[in-house]
Amino acid sequence: MKLRIISLASLLLATGVALAANAPAAPHGGKDRMDRLALLLDLSEGQKGDVQRVLNEQLQQRKEQFQQAKAAGTRPSREEMRTQHEQMRKETIEKLRPVLSEQQLAKFQALTDHRQGPPPRRWHRDRSQPQTQPQQ
Repeated sequence: MKLRIISLASLLLATGVALAANAPAAPHGGKDRMDRLALLLDLSEGQKGDVQRVLNEQLQQRKEQFQQAKAAGTRPSREEMRTQHEQMRKETIEKLRPVLSEQQLAKFQALTDHRQGPPPRRWHRDRSQPQTQPQQ
């Protein structure tokens, strides 16, 4: 009985590993992200194309800003980056206003609204307490 359970567990584990190895990596953005956004906002096919166009324009504008800063050899401060990001966000909302309903626009804003402040601390040790050196 134990042998059957162990064999079955091993088979399931090997199957899971084989399937995971053959699964394509999730792309950063692209069609899957747009499909998810279309589902969450309940977009029609026409709206989906318009939203994709606006988001692609935003991405292109961001790339151009990055290239300009890189060519100039400067790095914008956090405040400058935050200001640029907020300006682009406002422009995107204004471009989407004629495309989306008020309810869809509110959902879009909720989905893309990033928390202000420092990122959450994850898996970091508490640096407020003094670190002791291990004794040898």
